[in-house]
Amino acid sequence: MDMYPLLRKDRIIILIMIFFVPLAGEINFYPINETFRVSLGPPTLFLLLLFLRKTAIIPGFLTAILVVFFRILLDFMLEANFNWLTSFETHYPSFFFYFTYTCLFYLLKINRFHRRLLVIGTFGITIEILSNFVEIFIQYIIFEVTITSGSLFEMFFTALSHSFMVLGVFSMMKLYEAQSQEIEVRKRNEHMLLHVSNLYEETIHLKKTLQSSEKITMKTYELYRELVEKEVVDNKCIEKVRQQLLEIAGEIHEIKKDNQRIFAGLSKLISNESFTDYVNINDLIKIIVRANEKYAHLLEKDILFSYNINGSHPHYHIYTILSIVNNLVANAVEAIKVKGAINIEVSLKHHSVQFQIEDDGPGILDKNRELIFKPGFTSKFDGMGNPSTGIGLTFVEDMVKKLNGNITFKQGPNERGTVFIICLPVDNLVEKENTI
Repeated sequence: MDMYPLLRKDRIIILIMIFFVPLAGEINFYPINETFRVSLGPPTLFLLLLFLRKTAIIPGFLTAILVVFFRILLDFMLEANFNWLTSFETHYPSFFFYFTYTCLFYLLKINRFHRRLLVIGTFGITIEILSNFVEIFIQYIIFEVTITSGSLFEMFFTALSHSFMVLGVFSMMKLYEAQSQEIEVRKRNEHMLLHVSNLYEETIHLKKTLQSSEKITMKTYELYRELVEKEVVDNKCIEKVRQQLLEIAGEIHEIKKDNQRIFAGLSKLISNESFTDYVNINDLIKIIVRANEKYAHLLEKDILFSYNINGSHPHYHIYTILSIVNNLVANAVEAIKVKGAINIEVSLKHHSVQFQIEDDGPGILDKNRELIFKPGFTSKFDGMGNPSTGIGLTFVEDMVKKLNGNITFKQGPNERGTVFIICLPVDNLVEKENTI
């Protein structure tokens, strides 16, 4: 683990402690005598110490010195008859309070109890009372100050108030930190899920490649055998063709073996399904929307996304739905020129789930309606005029058919855009129960 960010965070907290604790100490009142003050300095110190990864004595020592120096400096600026010795004697007992506070915090190792607020609060009260006793003891030696039972009660009540104040702020900051971490983890999970979904798509294409390679290998070898069986003597052309066909068959066989090894590795990653492979449809659609909002932003397009989910749905297989629906939504993003809207609607009908992806882009030309699911057909070109692969919709149709579903499309409302409708059996999308 890289410790540099943690160390840098500690340095920032120490700098804040050194400069802000003396300032917070000036928000104060005097419950016992004219030299014993109660201020916001202790709770500020307590809060900052809680956020240090590693509590050290030196920051507390520097803070204690600066508290005394800052108070003497204020006396110098505000008092007409300023006396350095008198001011020093008045304020230097505060050094022992802050230094004792830091030492006790360090010795008790309070940062071990971040998840136990009641323990932290109890330690905070104890440390503040003990530090106050040290400060009062120093004042007793110098000024012969005495303390009454009423003063002890005020001291305890002040320490209790400070602890509740610190715990309140500390809890809110911890909650904010936890929420920030949750958002960051969710973003990483979504990114990972989209990558796994892409892997899932690649396994489908790779499987199709394997089947095609096998067919080509068989046909090529059959042609080679037919040529061998023909009784043609001293025909150099036929012999050359025979040799070429044999070489092609061997090369394709090598491709098939390589693809098999790749497919085996990918299948092992994809097929090890656990409960996390099945998610709530609301979470799934949110992932698709957020991913394509980023995609639209990347393409510098202003697209408004919306979705509506009807009915009570079971948890669906995340990679299957992502592979199909995300492909169609990404196509809609690419189809829209500059500005537009995309709506995703999910509904449960009997034993099937229906996905409807609607956009207000230019739509599909009548002459292309019979071709859009054909392999290699595309109407999209990049900025250099290069066509896309034309396998996206082919892949979607193939996936849908393998799941015993169907996919249709129609023109959008007001003769604008396109509406794709996919209907899939729920049984093929939910987790299978273990049977003995």
